Amino acid sequence: MEINNEELLKQIQKAKIGKQSAFKFLLDRFWNEVYGFQIKRIKDEYEVEDITIETFSKAFDKIVSFDEKYTFGTWLITISKNIHIDKTRKKNASIYLNTTEASDEQVHKVIDGSPTPEDVLITEQNLAELLRYIKQLKPHYQEVINLRYFNEMSYNEISESLQEPLNNVKVRLLRARKLLAEIITQNRKD
Repeated sequence: MEINNEELLKQIQKAKIGKQSAFKFLLDRFWNEVYGFQIKRIKDEYEVEDITIETFSKAFDKIVSFDEKYTFGTWLITISKNIHIDKTRKKNASIYLNTTEASDEQVHKVIDGSPTPEDVLITEQNLAELLRYIKQLKPHYQEVINLRYFNEMSYNEISESLQEPLNNVKVRLLRARKLLAEIITQNRKD
């Protein structure tokens, strides 16, 4: 997906003021770049996804500090590289610590009020079909979708339940919803 620098800067500005659509745009645009960077180094798909989620989590949390003189993709890759280095150091030292230092007050509220493909299915009372689509997701994405939409847990409750930083939960849920929407769209075409 090729975009011009002007459009990218507009989306970054929107993200800085907390616009959900801008976060989604940035996640969609740069997910493969960050994921691809890590998969070349790690080879473990689950660890790569975790690092990529943490990268966006940290980036979205600190987006107001992004200096637009620099390239956004390079900034994300730097964050991703630093997260991987931290994880490697912690593994080697056999110490488990959360890599996200954001407090609940610092985390941006990421809310999307527009109906998504999965919302449309629910309103059409087609729950069985939706559940079949959810089962096509990887288990950790299924879990966060189930906790949020079927157990009706808040982000904070999911964070506590999974023992994950709040911002990681938000990014994982955003990614899960994107993947679910792609599955639904693809199956609707068939």
